[in-house]
Amino acid sequence: MMNFTQSFRRRSRLLVLAVSLGICLAGRPGWAAPEVTTVPGMPPVVDPDNLYSEAGANLFSPATAGALSRIYVPNRRSNDVDVIDPVTHKIVDHFKVGFSPQHIVPSWDLKTLWVANNGHETKKGVDGSMTPIDPFTGKPGAAIPVEDPYNLYFTPDGKSAIVVAEMHKRLDFRDPHTMAFQMSLEAPDCNGINHADFSIDGSYAIFTCEFDGTLVKIDMVNRKVLGYLKLPLAKHGMPQDIRISPDGEVFYVADMHIGGVYVIDGKSFSFVSFIPTGPGAHGLYPSRDGTKLYVSNRGGGMVFAKPHGDGSVSVIDFATRKVIANWPIPGGGSPDMGNVSADGTHLWLSGRFDDVVYDIDTATGHVTQVDVGKEPHGLTVWPQPGRYSLGHTGNMR
Repeated sequence: MMNFTQSFRRRSRLLVLAVSLGICLAGRPGWAAPEVTTVPGMPPVVDPDNLYSEAGANLFSPATAGALSRIYVPNRRSNDVDVIDPVTHKIVDHFKVGFSPQHIVPSWDLKTLWVANNGHETKKGVDGSMTPIDPFTGKPGAAIPVEDPYNLYFTPDGKSAIVVAEMHKRLDFRDPHTMAFQMSLEAPDCNGINHADFSIDGSYAIFTCEFDGTLVKIDMVNRKVLGYLKLPLAKHGMPQDIRISPDGEVFYVADMHIGGVYVIDGKSFSFVSFIPTGPGAHGLYPSRDGTKLYVSNRGGGMVFAKPHGDGSVSVIDFATRKVIANWPIPGGGSPDMGNVSADGTHLWLSGRFDDVVYDIDTATGHVTQVDVGKEPHGLTVWPQPGRYSLGHTGNMR
């Protein structure tokens, strides 16, 4: 659904540009924002004012037909996955996976859910792996050895999986179906390379560097580092999730240490503004209508310790870039990562240091909790609307 304010703001900028160039647009029926020329192989951008238009409520791809409606929860310290029925809030399945599962990631073609098992150091290296889950049966397949898979993304054309090898400060490009190695891209000045999102045309991506308060911009066509940006407001920032605005103009970056969201101009790769949200700002999830951004604020505790009991979810209006609601988690909590239900009425998040999952009503902020395993992290909701997945817990377009 098109956001009128966003659309008006974008068209106003284009009109000013046209006037300065002596181009008359007035009186042209059906005038709209120009089409986006995407990188080869990337699906077209249907609505330039809302790149999430094809991931609207219940706009399912035929590829997801028959998929079970489930919440898949990776429990990092118990090395297993809990499977929740979103209607009954009951755990309907449970299975072991590799060491330290961090995120469950829908594949680009929507036919597989990948569990990124980060692994741990051994004498032979890091024993990471990727466990495939069949979303039509909910059952896991045989794990594939993959070095240091903290997170997983996909190139916009779907031809490569991008394994985020956080410990090694690099991105490993692999076959999206077999995980066979293709090539590596080093990002030596990105300590803790972590989360990412892609430009509206797919030409570049911006990754967060968790441990040094930096962002890195990656040329996705030529597969090279374009530059780094030090975030300006804190000496020891800790950027986490990142998500592009519906109109493709800016990126939102959650920073856990300073409790809010940076707004970054993607093209110029520069700081625009900062939006305070709450302690431990962490995960970012667009609403299904493309008008709002849900921000999980994990709380004010240390990174790997139980927070101070002030976890919450903030709601940012994309058009005004202002917080329009804040929903505290009863008892404090530690809301971390997840996604929005297919119809947009629920936000599912892991309660990372409370061993629970939160089901949050997006109309009222009411929270229902489900007990799960030890230290749940990047859960995914499935199926989700959209034509393809760019990775993480469902960056759908």
